[in-house]
Amino acid sequence: MTSVLGYARTFFIGGQYRPEPLPSLKDEIIRFHDMLEELARQIDAGTPLLQGMSAERLLQGPFSDAMTHAGQLAMLRRLAGIPVPPENFMFADIEPERLGIEQAEPVQPDEKWDEAPAGWLPPSKR
Repeated sequence: MTSVLGYARTFFIGGQYRPEPLPSLKDEIIRFHDMLEELARQIDAGTPLLQGMSAERLLQGPFSDAMTHAGQLAMLRRLAGIPVPPENFMFADIEPERLGIEQAEPVQPDEKWDEAPAGWLPPSKR
């Protein structure tokens, strides 16, 4: 996902984005959040898009691709037996100032989860 967002960033700053693999997953997660913050800075600053790119094409291209990857990761976690707990994302605590690794807890997690792993407790029982 970092590479997809890095590609999107090139339409603001030019060049190419071809990162070398990092030694650990933790390092990759940090790099992802750094890239997300950098891309948000470019958007927030109103940096003009390059090469005739439009906001609609960014949404239909790399941004949609990144969202698809998020869904694929959720599916892989489910298959591995460590699924992402369900919640109502319409009420998620999403703030542009919080794009780093520290994320908010779910605002409206689901109370019922039929496929929950052993030991999972609904929010009302935590």
